[in-house]
Amino acid sequence: MANLSSFDLNLLRVLDALLIEHSTVKAGARLGLSQPAVSGALKRLRLSLGDELFFRSGQKLEATEYALSLKEPLQDILSRVEALIRPQDAFDPATAEHSFRISGSDFFAEMLLPALAEYLTAHAPLLRVHLVDLVPDDRVGTLASHDVDFALLPETPLPDWADGQPVFSSTFSVIARQDHPRTAGLAPGDVMPLDLFCDLGHVLFSTEGNPKGLGDEALARIGRERNVAMTLPVFSGVYRAVAGSDLIALLPSALAHRIARSANLNVFEPPIPVDPARLVLIWHRRFSESPPHLWLRRRITELLHALNA
Repeated sequence: MANLSSFDLNLLRVLDALLIEHSTVKAGARLGLSQPAVSGALKRLRLSLGDELFFRSGQKLEATEYALSLKEPLQDILSRVEALIRPQDAFDPATAEHSFRISGSDFFAEMLLPALAEYLTAHAPLLRVHLVDLVPDDRVGTLASHDVDFALLPETPLPDWADGQPVFSSTFSVIARQDHPRTAGLAPGDVMPLDLFCDLGHVLFSTEGNPKGLGDEALARIGRERNVAMTLPVFSGVYRAVAGSDLIALLPSALAHRIARSANLNVFEPPIPVDPARLVLIWHRRFSESPPHLWLRRRITELLHALNA
């Protein structure tokens, strides 16, 4: 086993890249190294750490249990070192090259990303943003493993290593297709009658297929129920299902009004008060003072706060 005085600390960057990419070719591309150079570094790592670290499984390298145990502490150490040696005034959004992965629903593809793309084109043309939809029950956990940089989620308890801030709060509206036969007597913006709201079939947004949501909680408080006929894991699927059927749905009001005209939908007020959805921007604390991370957090927060109105 190596000691610190004889260990090449540059090998830790190679180990980090391999733990992320599971490929010597992709790890080399991430680091700007050739594939033979990464393979050579892996041999030195195996000798220094006394473990195989990775073994071939099909087209990928699978990490050993020992290698996996190093992933999170290694990424934390490298982030701290990067923050330690980074000049505090080094980040210039106009010239910075950086790539960010954000976990969130397609609500943000509709409501956030067009405005964010316009802003980045004007002020930070080399920054890249990728909206990804990851395992629903582990979106917070993906921050720890470096799979994403941010998560945009409903309010949720956070582990000690995570930080977050509220960025968006939305009321809900009812959507129905414009030629729905049972809403003919209603004008857009009217309150949908309670009996009609409960009688019509609903489409519900749920990444897990859960047939209960905030609307059901509101109805339960007055002893009523609605008929949830379908759940879909994306908001675009919800409003398209409504546009092509006699089903209705509760959508965040900002989204409902954004897509109503293009999707040929009418927007109504719900018959009962529905608790607003509160969304939080979450990140790993290792990035709290990272200049590029901080800069993008502020831009996302500003753009989403504007939707609250």
